[in-house]
Amino acid sequence: MFAQIINYFQTSSNEYWAAVGQHLFLSFTSLIIALVIAFPLGYFGSKNRVIATFCQTFAQILRIIPSLALLFILIPFIGTGILSALIALVVLAIPPLVVNIILGFNEVPQLYTEVGMSLGMNNLDLLKQISLPLALPYILNGIKIALIEVIASASLAAYIGAGGLGNLIMTGLGLYKMQYVVIGGVSVALLSLLSMFILDFMIKRVKNND
Repeated sequence: MFAQIINYFQTSSNEYWAAVGQHLFLSFTSLIIALVIAFPLGYFGSKNRVIATFCQTFAQILRIIPSLALLFILIPFIGTGILSALIALVVLAIPPLVVNIILGFNEVPQLYTEVGMSLGMNNLDLLKQISLPLALPYILNGIKIALIEVIASASLAAYIGAGGLGNLIMTGLGLYKMQYVVIGGVSVALLSLLSMFILDFMIKRVKNND
């Protein structure tokens, strides 16, 4: 097995790095889109209990839907390929982002907001100078959870022709070449762990700066 893995990297390294690039593209593109959607929902949800309840309930409903099931649901409407994969991954990433953004803004002490208002700050100033910096550790934690889930689930994108490291896993299972399965699976796990360590480091730095 070990010799077969070494031989793969010697003969197919370009194919491997192309798969890694596709996997990272799917993961980070879907995360950015999800963050653009989730941030305003989370911010306004922290200001309004009705919006917060709706967002949190909707987020929980989204988490119930399995990623693979969502991929196949989208095929009749959008077809196969990158677009369907991105939509499914965005849906997967939104719940942890929304929940943690709401939590982060709700944890900002009301006293700080009142002091800012007494100094003449408007809502935008309060957001940039008080609310966002104090809520940032929670937001980063939501990004960490979402990114890890997206990186792991992006492997399923191979089922609808969107590429990524899932192609290696599918090829290995189809051809009974376990070195492909090991390379693909370990690579996904390492990307998830690396993302977790980087974001944990960022969260610690932000907390220490506070």
